[in-house]
Amino acid sequence: MSDLEWNPTDFSPELCPRFEPQEKYRFPAPRDYSILCTQLRDGGGAEGSGLHMTSTVVETSFTKTHTLSRVRPCRGCAPHSWNADGHCSNIETTCEPVIAAKPKVRTQIVNGDTKPQRATTSVLVSTSQPHYISQVLAALALALGPLAAGLGKGYSSPAIASLQEKQQFAIHTGNFTNILTISPQQASWVASLSLLGALFGGMFGGIAMKFGRRKVLLITSIPFSASWLVTVFAKNIEMMFATGFVGGFCCAIVLMVSQVYISEIAVADIRGCLSAVLKIFGHVGVLISFAVGAYLDWRELAMVISCAPLVLFISVAYMPETPSYLVLVGKEQEAARSLQWFRGPQADVGKELLIIRNNVLAAHSDRFNNPGKHGLISILNPILITCGLMVFQRFSGANAFNSYAVSIFRQTFGGMDPHSGAVAVAFVQLLSSLLSGLLIDTVGRLPLLIASSVFMSMALAGFGSFAYYDNVHRSRGYVVAQYDWIPLLCVLVFTIAFSMGISPISWLLIGELFPLEYRGLGSALATSFSYAGAFISVKTFVDFQEMFGLHGAFWFYSAVSIGSLCFIVCFVPETKGKDLSEMNSRNQGT
Repeated sequence: MSDLEWNPTDFSPELCPRFEPQEKYRFPAPRDYSILCTQLRDGGGAEGSGLHMTSTVVETSFTKTHTLSRVRPCRGCAPHSWNADGHCSNIETTCEPVIAAKPKVRTQIVNGDTKPQRATTSVLVSTSQPHYISQVLAALALALGPLAAGLGKGYSSPAIASLQEKQQFAIHTGNFTNILTISPQQASWVASLSLLGALFGGMFGGIAMKFGRRKVLLITSIPFSASWLVTVFAKNIEMMFATGFVGGFCCAIVLMVSQVYISEIAVADIRGCLSAVLKIFGHVGVLISFAVGAYLDWRELAMVISCAPLVLFISVAYMPETPSYLVLVGKEQEAARSLQWFRGPQADVGKELLIIRNNVLAAHSDRFNNPGKHGLISILNPILITCGLMVFQRFSGANAFNSYAVSIFRQTFGGMDPHSGAVAVAFVQLLSSLLSGLLIDTVGRLPLLIASSVFMSMALAGFGSFAYYDNVHRSRGYVVAQYDWIPLLCVLVFTIAFSMGISPISWLLIGELFPLEYRGLGSALATSFSYAGAFISVKTFVDFQEMFGLHGAFWFYSAVSIGSLCFIVCFVPETKGKDLSEMNSRNQGT
């Protein structure tokens, strides 16, 4: 009649105080369930054999499955009775979705004239526990996108230095062949136009994700790599402006889609860790650019960076689309295969797939019945939280410091090499990101955000105070070189707090807080806020410094961090260990 599957799972002790588990069958539901129960009753030898049959009926939108369990009671237990419909009088019903697995051995019940002649059973072990290996491999493949973004982020510093060095050499030799001249103002645009491009990329990325997360990554990787190849052969500084804008545009899309992809394919236990992997690879990219840029000129460095998006394209080509997106567009069979790929071939994915489908259907139903309410109100809370965190993150001074690290240390260090301080900060940033991947899913998002804001505000206030103290003494002709460790310590504390808290978690919450059908729009808004804040903070740092002094600028950033602490305590929820569907229901007020 059908394939059977045996699984030695626990049985309810209510059946018998001293029962012995024997067999558990799983098979597709027949049309007439009562006939099958009668056959198993007679064939199983319930009369006089002391065998008790229990049944479980499971029905989902993908499959309907009956689970029959047969238990041998201990000695002295009377045989159980069967009712007129052929069912055991002690049937227990539970909800345990079963996904059909490929049987290793087939078992059939052969019907005779009055009752089955023989029933044989074979072993096919399955597990409901997901495997992490596919999710980890997917995260490593996606991390090539942030790696490319980090390479681009770190490109401007060595590239501008290389351009200026070649220009100075050409001035001394009088040979300007293949030399691009660059002014200080042009250099500032080379450094910042990628952020402006990222602003528009964030706006476009949310719309593009309607065509699929995987497809957008594949398509964006091509112009991303091409922008760096064009930089290699740039004939004038205006071409570098254009390629910087295009590179930033593609960078924002890749970062946003990668984060959403991770949030949709990772289980709750490791979602935060895998999200932190993206940030870690971004920091690795910056370090590689700084290190390699010390030995290569700006054209050669651009050639190296162009390889990263190409490797991303090849890696993503072997990965499936996310199950959530496939369910969203009505491709449920593909969604089941995708989810099985990410959870492992032996994992039970029926329950999770049903949750995803019900979440999508509920969202569509709410939008149809209350189009005005759920068109905006359902995402208002996530928008305020994620965009607010992005504003506080960008105006905390991190971007300004990364852009002007050497010049800032040059103003505050008496005898220490400012480049050594910048390198130390970069390594600490990477190590902190590695540690954050472990703490996000163990400590939780909210405690890390609170601790991050507290230590950031203290470190920034301390740095500003030292800058004021140093400025006063320098005006009197004194140099306090013996206290060089104070600004370095403050910056290291700030870097650790920033890299372990608000930096990775603000991006992680984009994929966690927005409902599935609005995740693209929400990601676009939050990403746009992020890059707009980054562009403004980098451009206004010099103005702040001229108006308030270096100490005043850092005191301002400290005040922003205090404001972020109040915002986090009042508005940001804890999402540790929660399913996306649970958080979506909460944000929609259902």
